[in-house]
Amino acid sequence: MDWYASHSRDLPWRGIRDAYGIWLSEIILQQTRVEQGRDYWHRFMQRFPRVEDLAAASEDEVLLLWQGLGYYSRARNLHTAARQIVELGGFPQTIEGLRRLKGVGDYTAAAVGSMAFGLPAAAVDGNGFRVMARYFGIDTPINSSAGKQTFTALANELLPADQPGTFNQAMMDFGALQCTPQSPHCMQCPLAETCTALREGRVETLPVKLRKTAVKTRRMGYVYLRCHGEVAIHRRPAGDIWQGLWEPVNLDDWQMEGYSPVLLRKEVKHVLTHRILLADFYLLETETRPALPADYIWVKEDALDDYGKPRLIEIMLEEVSKA
Repeated sequence: MDWYASHSRDLPWRGIRDAYGIWLSEIILQQTRVEQGRDYWHRFMQRFPRVEDLAAASEDEVLLLWQGLGYYSRARNLHTAARQIVELGGFPQTIEGLRRLKGVGDYTAAAVGSMAFGLPAAAVDGNGFRVMARYFGIDTPINSSAGKQTFTALANELLPADQPGTFNQAMMDFGALQCTPQSPHCMQCPLAETCTALREGRVETLPVKLRKTAVKTRRMGYVYLRCHGEVAIHRRPAGDIWQGLWEPVNLDDWQMEGYSPVLLRKEVKHVLTHRILLADFYLLETETRPALPADYIWVKEDALDDYGKPRLIEIMLEEVSKA
């Protein structure tokens, strides 16, 4: 915490006690770099300055503002939780109550609870896992059930009851800036003299992680189907990636028999967490609207920006603009 007092990151949600702003930052920063997340946090706070404003928005509005961040279930959960909070009359002020909000796990509940309400709960993220694994020389895999229990219990023992929020933020920043994943700054570290990993030469091997799920490859094909200034799109269904976002004609739905589309790009590679997408992009202009599945709609080309789209489709639209 002494280190944090002079080395903390300058982040707009730091030093505030507003549960809404803190919660929003924590949801955005899941799977998102801080610099990118900062811009989105400002956009959300400007568009929806209160949780009531977010709750009153439509899902399309939320997804459109979230566009480009990926992991869109976070946006849907954010929206659902906002409505839960409004129904409750405000943010829950217990860890158990926060934990019942959609999309809020142990870490987020502890982060919001400690920073907004001073609740004595350790918020252990990847940075905290790394710092404790190295400092105490713990080789239990951090992404195992046993590891999560071990490190959470240890963090709660270390937590000062009078400043839990400050300690949690200090641990995050110490891992992000000082005890980094690669090439940590051990020679300038205030904990160097008592760090187990440094003493035993295990800095590069800690923390330990279990092997991740194998990444699978998925092939996809899209047609930018244009007819007299309008384009066919549909909303992606539940139970698959990008639920609730919009896309042009998917070749799983329509096979283009009898038409001669222009190939824009082949096998565009797009990497997600557990899969690699290889997508082919086509452009097809017709004089009459082909028969499409019932969930497709036709919209003006200049209205496409009003619909939330996954990043892969944004890449496709960039190719269409060049054609």
